[in-house]
Amino acid sequence: MRAFIVSVRKRSSSEKSSKTKAIVYIALICSASFFAAPGQSPASSQPTPQVEGSASPVPESAAQDQAAGTPPTEFAIAVKNAPRTADGVISEDQIKQILVGKTLFLRGAYLENTLSFDEHGNLAGHSPRGSYTLCDIRINKARFTKHKAEFEGDRYALHFLGELPHQDPLKDVNRVKITPKKKVVKISIDREVVEKPKKKKHGNRDEQKSSGTSLGALPPTSESSTPGDPSEGKHFSATITPAHASQMLINALDKVFAMSVDDRMIENMPDFWKLYYKAAAANTDYSPADPGVFRQNAVDQKAKMLTTIDPPSNELAQENGVAGMALYHAVVGSDGKVEEVVAGRPIGFGLDESAVDAIRKAAFQPATKDGKPVPVALDLVVSFRIYSKRTSQTAAQQATDTPAQPVLPGPYSVQHQ
Repeated sequence: MRAFIVSVRKRSSSEKSSKTKAIVYIALICSASFFAAPGQSPASSQPTPQVEGSASPVPESAAQDQAAGTPPTEFAIAVKNAPRTADGVISEDQIKQILVGKTLFLRGAYLENTLSFDEHGNLAGHSPRGSYTLCDIRINKARFTKHKAEFEGDRYALHFLGELPHQDPLKDVNRVKITPKKKVVKISIDREVVEKPKKKKHGNRDEQKSSGTSLGALPPTSESSTPGDPSEGKHFSATITPAHASQMLINALDKVFAMSVDDRMIENMPDFWKLYYKAAAANTDYSPADPGVFRQNAVDQKAKMLTTIDPPSNELAQENGVAGMALYHAVVGSDGKVEEVVAGRPIGFGLDESAVDAIRKAAFQPATKDGKPVPVALDLVVSFRIYSKRTSQTAAQQATDTPAQPVLPGPYSVQHQ
C-alpha cells in the first residue's frame, strides 16, 4: 500500500410603603403560581409528583435539542408522523415498523456486538469505538418488556465505490455484512417504568391495608422480578405518565441510532470526516480555511514525500476482499509536517482512519516560493491491496533470508512533480 501526490483541485425613585410592598409581593407570587409549569411549584425547587393525564414535561435531552435549534433527525420525523394514543403514547408496534428491517448507524461508533444503554441512551459499561463505516446495524428483531427495549440484528460495513471519476462516494456504497455466522448484534435500552399513583389514606390501618403488609413485614416482590431476571435489583427511573415514559424511550433511541449520516452524527466524527461531509454538502472540493496555503501549481518548488505512506489494512477488509485506491487532501506546513488531512474519495471499511493516521506521520520536503518554505495543499492517493497468506509468508521469508534491496517505485508510488 503506497501513496503518491497528484494534481490539486480548487479549494469559513422613592420607596413605597410597607403595605404597598406586601401587595406587590402577593401579586408576584400569584403570577409565578399562575405561569408555573405543570408538576412544578414556584416556591420550591423540588419537583412534585406528576398527575395522571396531565401534560408531562419534555424530557431534558429533547428540551436541550429544541433550545439549541438542532434540526430534527429522520427518526424524530418518523416518530412525529406516527399515530399516537389519546394520552400521547406511541405504541411499541409503531416503533417496530420504524426500526425493524432498517439499517441504522450507531451514533457512538461502538464496536462491541453486545451493548446496553440506560434510559437516557448513555452506554452502560465499556466498548471500544472505531470508524462509523463499521457501525451500520440492520435491525431484524425488536422486543419490548416493562424494563427494556431489546434489539437483535447484523453489523454491516460500508465500502465506498467512488474510485472512478463518474462515481459518487455518497451514493455508490456497498453494505457488506461482517457479523460472523450464527452471531447477532444485541442492543438493549432501559425503559422508564410507569407506576400508578398511590392514593393516600388516613390512619395507620388504612395505610397498612393499602400496602398489603403488616408492620415489620417485608414488601412483596415485583411481579416482573422473577428468579434469573437480569433486571432484578436494578434501579429504574419511574414516572406516573405513560407519555413521559414513551418520550424518554424515543429520545434514547434517537441518541443511540441514526437513520442516516445526519448533522448530529457528523458533529461527533473526526475532523477529516467533518470536512469531507462539509465539502460534499456544498457540492465542492475541499479548500483550506487559511488563505495563506498555496496550491502545488503556485509554488516554485513543489512539496515532496520523504517517507513512504504505507497504512495497514485490517482483517475485515482482507476477509471481504476490499481493496483499491482512496484520495485524501493534505496541507503540508512550511516545516514539512502534515497540518491537516481530509478525505477526498474514501474507501470505507475502517481503512480511511488507517490512511489518515499514516499520512499525519509522514515527512515531506516543504514547498518553496521566492526561496522560502511555504505551506501547500496537495492530494495524496493511497492504495490498499489484498494479501494472501502465501504472499505474506513469502515476503517474510525474503525479508529475513536476503539482504535489503533498493525499493523500486510501484505503479502508485511515483512522486509526480
